[in-house]
Amino acid sequence: MTGELVAGVDVATANVRVQVHDPAGALLAQSSRPLPAPVRSDGGRSEQDARSWWPAVRDCLADCTADLGWRSGGITALAISATSGTVVAVDARGEPVGPALMYDDRRARVSWLAENLPAGAEQICHTPEVLGHRLVGHPVATDTSHALKSGYDPVAGAWAAQAPSGLLPQVVRPTTALGQVGREASVLTGLPVGCEVRAGMTDGCAGQLATGAVDPGRFVTVMGTTLVLKGVSEKLVHDPDGVVYSHLHPEGRWLPGGAANIGGSALSDVDPAELPELDSAALAQGPASALNYPLRGKGERFPFRAPDAEEFLVGAPRDRVDEHRSRLEGIAFCERLALERLATLGAVAEGPVRTAGGGARSTPWCQIRATVLGRPVLRVMGAGTALGAALLAATGSVHPDLSTAAAAMVPAGERVEPNPAELEELGSAYERFTEQLRHRGWL
Repeated sequence: MTGELVAGVDVATANVRVQVHDPAGALLAQSSRPLPAPVRSDGGRSEQDARSWWPAVRDCLADCTADLGWRSGGITALAISATSGTVVAVDARGEPVGPALMYDDRRARVSWLAENLPAGAEQICHTPEVLGHRLVGHPVATDTSHALKSGYDPVAGAWAAQAPSGLLPQVVRPTTALGQVGREASVLTGLPVGCEVRAGMTDGCAGQLATGAVDPGRFVTVMGTTLVLKGVSEKLVHDPDGVVYSHLHPEGRWLPGGAANIGGSALSDVDPAELPELDSAALAQGPASALNYPLRGKGERFPFRAPDAEEFLVGAPRDRVDEHRSRLEGIAFCERLALERLATLGAVAEGPVRTAGGGARSTPWCQIRATVLGRPVLRVMGAGTALGAALLAATGSVHPDLSTAAAAMVPAGERVEPNPAELEELGSAYERFTEQLRHRGWL
C-alpha cells in the first residue's frame, strides 16, 4: 500500500475542507476555504451560491497537492461529503443555473425546483454530483445517503413515486466508483489523472464513520450545537413516530439515529474561555441540585417529538456552577434517552459510546455523560467529516472494506469511565427527568 493516498472533501455550510491521509490514517495535507453564507429570508428560504463550491474545492485540492509535491501522484481515490438534502438545478455541462436550496430550506426542495426550473436546467443535483462532474468530466450518480432526504427510498432501492422523473440522478451505494479524474481537472487541482472519485455520504454519516462507529452495536454522539446520535444495526429500525431515521450503510447494514435541537447551544451564554474552568468545577461539585432541560428555542425532534417543548428548570440551583452542572446533566439525560429509545427499537449499543464534536473536548463533561449513561465514553479527537470522506474513498481502493479502513485509519481515542460514586444519584435524577417529560406530555 506504499504511496496509496486518499483524499476526503467536506463541503459544509460555511466552508470547504480537504484532507489527504495515508493508509494508516496519518494526516499528510489539509486545506480549507470559506463559502458565502446562505441567504435566509421570510418563508423559510435558505439559499447559497452553488457556483462557489467548485472554486473552493479546486483550490483546497491544489493546496494539498502542492504541499505534497511528488507524493500527490499517490492519491488514488477521493470522496465528497456535503450537507444533507442540499440541491441545485444544473445545465447539461453540470453547471449550476440557480442558487442551491440548502438543507434547512423549508420548501419541498426537489418538488419546488422541479416546478420552478431555471432556464437551461437539465437535472437536479446534490452538492457531490456538481463537484464530481467537474472532476471526471461527465455526469455522476448520487449516493443513497445524500439522496435520502430528497425522496430516495433505500428499502425499495428507487426514487419515491412523487419524485420528478428524469430530473434526478442515478443512485448508487457509498464507496461506489463514479469515474476518474480527467486531464482538465488534473491540471486545475494537481490530482493525478485516473484518481478514482468514489461516492460519499452526508456530513453527519461521514462524521460518524470517522469515529470508528462502522460495525453493528457501535454508536457515536456528536456533541456540537445540537446533539446528534447515530449507530450501526444489522436490520432496519422502524420507528412508528418517525423520530429515528436510518441511512443505508455502504455494505448493506443500517445507520439509525437522529438529531436533537438540544445540545451545546444550551451553553451559548457562557464565554468559551470560561468553559474549561466551569466544566471542571461542575465535575468537582458533584450532581446538580436541580433538574434542567436547557433547550434553546421551542420544539424538540429527537429523542422525542414535541413541537411545544420548552426549557424547564425544576428546583433552584445553589450557584452558577450548580446551574452549569444541571445543564450538562440535562443534555446527558437526553443522550441516555436517545440510546434507550434506539434500544427499544432493536438498535442496541454495545461497549463505549464514541463521541466527537466540541463537547468531546471537555473531559469533565465526558465523565458526567459516562456516569449518566452508565458506560464508558470514548473521546475520538481528530474525527471529522473530511476524515470520514477519506475512509469512504479508501474503501475498495486502499482497503478492502470499511471495517478494515476504520481499524487502520481512525484515531484510537481516549476512554473516559463513569464515576461509581455518582451512578446511583444520577440514575435517580434521570428517572425524575423522564417523569417531568411524561408529565408535560412530551414522552
